[in-house]
Amino acid sequence: MTLQDRKDAARKAAFAARKTAHEAGFGHAGHLSSVLAGYRGVPLAGYAQMRTEIDPTPAMEEAAAHGPVCLPVIEAAGQPLKFRTWTPGCAMTPGAFGAHIPATGDWVIPEILIVPLVAFSRAGGRLGYGGGFYDRTLEGLRALKPTLAIGFAYAAQELPDLPLEPTDQPLDLIVTEEGVIDPR
Repeated sequence: MTLQDRKDAARKAAFAARKTAHEAGFGHAGHLSSVLAGYRGVPLAGYAQMRTEIDPTPAMEEAAAHGPVCLPVIEAAGQPLKFRTWTPGCAMTPGAFGAHIPATGDWVIPEILIVPLVAFSRAGGRLGYGGGFYDRTLEGLRALKPTLAIGFAYAAQELPDLPLEPTDQPLDLIVTEEGVIDPR
């Protein structure tokens, strides 16, 4: 079985587990809010929840009261993400892959990223959707300055044997509805 076959199988299993957790209503951002409270005022990138992803919006709304919050914008395939200022209730427009993005706003360089994912490992591994956007982005940001990557997911998305590549950027923390995992 090739690495790509293993990744495809892991994604299929994780998507099914995520869907079950989402439909059961397990997701809430309480633990994420607690983590972010320790970083008030630090530029933060969240994401606009899609389909069965766990929703970070409540934690982002709290963080926006204390400092800049932004959302990722895909400008082109193979490129890193850019981040546009987001505030609760701001005008949104459809972006690439159906994710909503702020219609207008300043560009921000975040120091903390809440990272959506398909699967994670307790060791800080992350399996995304396969486009490499967050891996490229985190690599570039981390080359400039320390950048904290917080994976936000349902606990059911944990896989013990996650197929990873050398280019896959690690998560510094993983936050689920059950608590915080520190892989360091």
